[in-house]
Amino acid sequence: MENCLGIITMGSMDKQESNFGPLCKKRPIYMLPFGGRYRLIDFTISNMVNHGISTVAVYTGDKIRSTMDHLGNGKPWDLNRRFNGLFLYPPLHNSSSRKGEIAELYSTLDFFNNAKDENVLLIHPNYLGSVNLKEAYAEFIEKDSDMTLIYKKKVDPWGQYVNCDKLIMDKNNKFKNIGINLGTEQEFNMYIGMILLKKKVLLEIVKKAIEDGESTYLKEAIIAYKHEYKINTYEFKGHIEVINDLKNFYDANLNLLSKEISQELFFSGGPVFTKTKDEPSTFYSEDSQVYNSLVANGCIIEGTVENCIVFRGVKIGKNAIVKNSILMQKSVVHDNAIVVNTIMDKYSSIGEGLRITGNSSMPYVVEKSKELRKD
Repeated sequence: MENCLGIITMGSMDKQESNFGPLCKKRPIYMLPFGGRYRLIDFTISNMVNHGISTVAVYTGDKIRSTMDHLGNGKPWDLNRRFNGLFLYPPLHNSSSRKGEIAELYSTLDFFNNAKDENVLLIHPNYLGSVNLKEAYAEFIEKDSDMTLIYKKKVDPWGQYVNCDKLIMDKNNKFKNIGINLGTEQEFNMYIGMILLKKKVLLEIVKKAIEDGESTYLKEAIIAYKHEYKINTYEFKGHIEVINDLKNFYDANLNLLSKEISQELFFSGGPVFTKTKDEPSTFYSEDSQVYNSLVANGCIIEGTVENCIVFRGVKIGKNAIVKNSILMQKSVVHDNAIVVNTIMDKYSSIGEGLRITGNSSMPYVVEKSKELRKD
């Protein structure tokens, strides 16, 4: 993908952080741990890099500490370069400044003006999918589009994707508008937060939105100025995960236990890169039993683990039972404890003999560094 910048913004994700309970107290959504050793943003950056994008700008949002620690200078993604590479842009804090995605893009006009690339791929990183960006980009260039919105046809009889963005098409399958899915249709075209634009078009829209003062987010500005530009769409036909609340985050992790889904997300578009941490191999005691689980390195497993995602450095004690749960880095389940349908954040602990049970529609969450034990 020559001549194309990669841009990662939170969009309106800051409004969704309350949907994740204590998991997003000190981290943005895109920094949520995922799949045993990754963060959500790893999938977005890796997909960009695997498709030849060498300049990536990340608009971090307010909770920047975990972002700085994890992304650093971009070395795991080969973005630690003298020219171009990885750029991190923290939010504006001037009380007189406007807030939101449009204002943040406007504050970095110098970055866009200095970049030689003429096109932009902008992604919201709470959508996980191995999109063939080269194919979408080729179609964008061939049709000489001002912008191309990427979407996925979703069959949703149970209303799982209510309040997600959807693309409205006319009878000729041409773009009409961006709306909200209210669950009135069993099938809809879900906009997956990925858009290809000409750089000059993006800058025009941002400047118009600032002058008009009516749009906070790029999506709102696109809706406002849709008649002024040639807008096309590209359908992604693979698997997509939408991470917009605690339930979707829980389900998306456990979906990795499906071989087909994990193979597509991790390998179909190239490898997923992340910050490396050296750990020894996981130790399994003679009495341990592990079924249908994804277990990272550096763990000590002495109990029973079933249908779980287990991150690095986790300890599960003797006769402990852990089922349908997500155990993040360095969490501990002590001897004889039972943990079912639960998300344990980093460094949390379940005391000896304690029973913690959530349910599949609302998992129990143990906060970061919190220790639960019997009185």
